[in-house]
Amino acid sequence: MDALLIVDLQNDFCPGGALAVPEGDAIVPTVNELAAAFDHVIQTQDWHPAGHQSFASSHPAHDPMDVIEVAYGEQVLWPDHCVQGTEGAAFHPDLDLTPAELILRKGFRPEIDSYSAFYENDGETPTGLTGYLRARNIDTLHVCGLAADFCVKWSAVDGRAEGFDVYVIEDATRGLDQDGSLAQAWDEMNDAGVQVISSAAALDLA
Repeated sequence: MDALLIVDLQNDFCPGGALAVPEGDAIVPTVNELAAAFDHVIQTQDWHPAGHQSFASSHPAHDPMDVIEVAYGEQVLWPDHCVQGTEGAAFHPDLDLTPAELILRKGFRPEIDSYSAFYENDGETPTGLTGYLRARNIDTLHVCGLAADFCVKWSAVDGRAEGFDVYVIEDATRGLDQDGSLAQAWDEMNDAGVQVISSAAALDLA
């Protein structure tokens, strides 16, 4: 059984937001078309408390996009974004939420970031998504959303590691592309066995 996983299509990741992905809003019509075609739709929502460890503002000696070492490894320091209850954390206003069966919030633990829909960034703390999918006999995920080189990539690679067939819908995602991170992300997804397809191909599979 197939499901569509829409990753973090939120205001702060779209143009004008605190951590804007170039052309992040351009995918909304395509994502809505996909969501209408799939019987099962899941969304993730970045949901940080104020003062989150991943925010550069929590580390006065550092700037956004600096990389520091934390308990679970390297951490990119981000501008404050997707703070719980703010307009930036809300989904893009044109995104049709009607088909979503589950909205999974991540990044709400103050001391650990969470890119993947499956695990916090320690690689050990589960979000519960694996159990949810298995309980519903979903074995194939079609992933879209933001950003291709961070939360989409981590979700896709972890989905493969959890034993799911994973497709990433290339024209329904956009990347930040920090220092070549986008090309590296596509390579990592390919190496993990993630299949990259178009929205037209995904609609044929829905």
